[in-house]
Amino acid sequence: MTAAPATLDRIRRHLVGLRMPRALEVLEHLLRQLERGEISALEAIDSLLDEELSLREGRRVKAALKMGRLLTIKTLAGFDFAFQPSLDRNRILTLAGLDFISRHEVVHFLGQPGCGKTHLAIALAVEAVQAGRSVYFTTLAELIGSLAKAEREGTLRERIRFLCRPQLLVVDEIGYLPVVAGGGNLFFQLVNARYERGAMILTSNRGFAEWGEVFGDTVVATALLDRLLHHAIVVRIEGASYRLRRHADLLPDTSSARPVTSPETPRRRGRPPKLRTADLSAAT
Repeated sequence: MTAAPATLDRIRRHLVGLRMPRALEVLEHLLRQLERGEISALEAIDSLLDEELSLREGRRVKAALKMGRLLTIKTLAGFDFAFQPSLDRNRILTLAGLDFISRHEVVHFLGQPGCGKTHLAIALAVEAVQAGRSVYFTTLAELIGSLAKAEREGTLRERIRFLCRPQLLVVDEIGYLPVVAGGGNLFFQLVNARYERGAMILTSNRGFAEWGEVFGDTVVATALLDRLLHHAIVVRIEGASYRLRRHADLLPDTSSARPVTSPETPRRRGRPPKLRTADLSAAT
């Protein structure tokens, strides 16, 4: 059955008017399949709409990744779980279900440099974007720099409000660079504003007991951890650097180095904290 030229031209004009470029592109191919009896009319319509929807979804995801500053894409499929046997793969896949975002929880990835913390944080952020959640990615140094700039310009409240909009905020590289004077207080203001209102993923190469040193203020560090560990999921990665795996023989012996641990976390005064750091199932 061949479509009349006038009808076909009208369909093309409709697709252009409806801004459906992918549907217009595959129209001829689907018509040929329909004429050969390879697909039914309903299947042709379904394929036409599916192609257009896939294109639009791809554009949405691409735009959301750019807005969220996720310029380097990492995926869970691309993570080598075999290289990090201390990591529970099922636990990470459970996190990929994104229930922690709905519960406004904080996920902490702790481990030495190169063990995969940033990869996992970005991969979960990508999963969130694909699921339609809003995401923003930044390093701690970049974050505090932007907050300090906003404070100098008198726009700190607006900047914090902006950083509270994403459903998931990812803060990478806590402990890698020294925090400028007053930076811990600025970070606390953001954490306090997002507390129980938005989810976060934090990565750090330093244990919680060292955060006083990281932020240069034990009082601020305690206040930060008071909120960041109240609804928390802590994932410790004990393995070595993935990036340096081929050059392990050239590295100094670190077998006696102090591991990233958090032997004791601050206690909330009054009501007891609901820490869920040992078992993900307790957080789900």
